[in-house]
Amino acid sequence: MDLAVIGIIVGFIVVVLYNTIKILQEYERGVVFFLGRYQKVKGPGLILLFPGIQKMVKVDLRVVVMDVPTQDVISRDNVSVRVNAVIYFRIVDPEKAIIRVANVFEATSQLSQTTLRSVLGQHELDDMLAERDKLNEDIQNILDQRTDNWGIKVANVEIKHVDLDESMIRAIAQQAEAERARRAKVINAEGELQAAQKLADAARTLASEQQALQLRYLQTLKEISSEKTNTIVFPMPIEFVEPIMNVAKALGDKTKPVA
Repeated sequence: MDLAVIGIIVGFIVVVLYNTIKILQEYERGVVFFLGRYQKVKGPGLILLFPGIQKMVKVDLRVVVMDVPTQDVISRDNVSVRVNAVIYFRIVDPEKAIIRVANVFEATSQLSQTTLRSVLGQHELDDMLAERDKLNEDIQNILDQRTDNWGIKVANVEIKHVDLDESMIRAIAQQAEAERARRAKVINAEGELQAAQKLADAARTLASEQQALQLRYLQTLKEISSEKTNTIVFPMPIEFVEPIMNVAKALGDKTKPVA
């Protein structure tokens, strides 16, 4: 037999075997079509196909990490920000991922961008900065629901950056400084209130106990005597002065002429 003919036969056999025998990895599945119609999902392992009659499309079931391009978002309080994110998803139904959408990755990327703008546009800037975990969960739930028809499971969504312009950064810094000043004044006022309440309680206690008042008086005298000064103001309790005033008043009444 001519060598050329043998070479053609060998080449034909190689091509047939290449199109007949397929090996899929553990994380791969093959969507098989028979004369253009969906037949079944096969894999992993060795797959045999009839060339020209059956066709197989490989699908990777591993988690895909996709960056969502930076989006211009206007928050509910009319602040313009630039936000980007990353989503983690995987194909859980190869049949839907191949038959129901032309390019599952491009479709998921476009849907992620529009969902990111839609969800963040419903919140104020403070929510974007302080409640990022809740926003991630909201975006993830919406994407998971909308991509379910494509055989996609969205595992997680993370907002990476929320970029502000310089004027807004300065305004936020001024707001934070004003908030700190307000808190300082509130704390100072609460301290004054507590001190006044304690002093009032102490005054009521001293007024109700004569012995405590006397001890406080003696303690005050001791503190005054320990000071290095040439002038000492001697406090005289009203209880000591009142009897003397009563005697003086009585003597004054006796010396008045009787009409």
